[in-house]
Amino acid sequence: MIRISNIKLPFTHTGGQLTARIAAALCVKKEQILSLRIIKKSTDARRKPDIYYIYTIDVQLPDGMEKAALRKTHCKGKADIQIGPADEKTYCFPIDNLLLLQNASENRRPVVIGSGPAGLFCAYFLTKCGLRPIVLERGKPVEQRKKDVEQFWKTGVLHPDSNVQFGEGGAGTFSDGKLNTLIKDKTGRGKEVLRIFVQAGAPEEILYEAKPHIGTDVLLTVIQNIRNEIIKGGGEIRFESKVTDITVHHDHIKEVIINGKERLMADTVVLAAGHSARDTFSMLYERRVPIEAKSFAVGLRLEHPRKMINRIQYGMEESPYLKAADYKLTAQTTGGRGVYTFCMCPGGYVVNASSEDGRLAVNGMSYHGRAGDNSNSAVIVTVTPDDFESSHPLAGIAFQRKLESKAYEIGAGKIPVETYGQFKHAISGQPETRSALLQEYPDFLPSIKGSSSFAAVHEILPMALSRAFVEGMEQFGRILPGFSDSAVYVSGVESRTSSPVKIRRDETGQSALRGLYPCGEGAGYAGGITSAAMDGILIAEKIAERMKNNV
Repeated sequence: MIRISNIKLPFTHTGGQLTARIAAALCVKKEQILSLRIIKKSTDARRKPDIYYIYTIDVQLPDGMEKAALRKTHCKGKADIQIGPADEKTYCFPIDNLLLLQNASENRRPVVIGSGPAGLFCAYFLTKCGLRPIVLERGKPVEQRKKDVEQFWKTGVLHPDSNVQFGEGGAGTFSDGKLNTLIKDKTGRGKEVLRIFVQAGAPEEILYEAKPHIGTDVLLTVIQNIRNEIIKGGGEIRFESKVTDITVHHDHIKEVIINGKERLMADTVVLAAGHSARDTFSMLYERRVPIEAKSFAVGLRLEHPRKMINRIQYGMEESPYLKAADYKLTAQTTGGRGVYTFCMCPGGYVVNASSEDGRLAVNGMSYHGRAGDNSNSAVIVTVTPDDFESSHPLAGIAFQRKLESKAYEIGAGKIPVETYGQFKHAISGQPETRSALLQEYPDFLPSIKGSSSFAAVHEILPMALSRAFVEGMEQFGRILPGFSDSAVYVSGVESRTSSPVKIRRDETGQSALRGLYPCGEGAGYAGGITSAAMDGILIAEKIAERMKNNV
């Protein structure tokens, strides 16, 4: 196979034009190309509205032709195209399952707490190597969870263990379903995660899109199919099975206690409970599992008309050849805080993502088509343990809860919404500013899943964070004209960006409590669906290594 990179074509190109460009670059006839496989596809909109797609493609030619094609350097159409042999890392689980089966016993079945991406992928690979894991999920199967979430958005009645944060699939299930990660994938785990998602029903494009996403509607089916693979391989998933306590013998985990009564012997426990498992963190702290506060970020969710963002990024409102536009912005305030956009949802919705009565948190969500009227993102400000009111390891949780209680109070239980102009004037005294661009969308209204009301959003965050938010917004407005228009909507509070704690683990993947494997986003080792799934695979490898050695 030959890998050809930096193929640049107008965004309206046809498949035939792509093949012709490849043939010209390789000095072969189109008919001599046996197969093409897109490895990467990205968008170049730097000279909008002249927009291009940039491809990396693996090409198969007849026997004997590939070496000749690699030697040629002056073919028509080559330009800046790079050509070389295809060399892609393919993931392979490092432990032979036969060795594991010889050493595994019924009473040593691994227990996985949580069925978010970290827990599901850990269980999936433990199943594939014959270890028959037991997955304990406090919430419901994703089909029933979806009904509970939609009922909550409609009525405001919260199910404490079946909501946007808890249940099969984890918090990412009701999000944009982003799959990109900043982690360098030297082992091939990231590609393997995407491959399994496709195998489970995700669109094949996620294997090559520069910014892949699934969308909440498609993700629901994907999760069910992964669950079925785990069960088919001998794994077990127990829903509505909340781990309320553990027992310890010397320095080793001995049992998990389910729903306050059932005892399950377990000397190998994967903790993949997610970033909102506050009661689980408290229990672990009481059991003297080393846990520490960590930095994270909080802020508000911002909405613009989707067509406006498209115009800013593409120079046009719509095109059948282009997906809804996104953005990623960062700023540094004069006070030294980082401000950045997070979980950007093109053509998406702001959703009530609460998991505790009397407290309110928001998130963003998109369907696969990203066709909603608005695009939204969180604009968040970094916080450190120095911002918390104590040095307690769980002080970050108390900080989140205080903000969420304030948001609930201000909105009277509904998502509080305010224009950015009102917010800015209340915080800094600056006058409202309007852009000609946003005024072209007179029907612009919030797109929200759940009840909302206009309220004093500017009262939610501490003043230092609100000022940083405004400073960041004004910087973003200079980068993207109209971004900081006074008519833009802000809602809050965005408090669940990442885990407020970290549970330390050593090179074996275990905490100081032996047999306990902190894993995924909740334990402080991931930051999104793909990275959490990759961490789940890593922990499966660590457990398999330990089982192989019969330790």
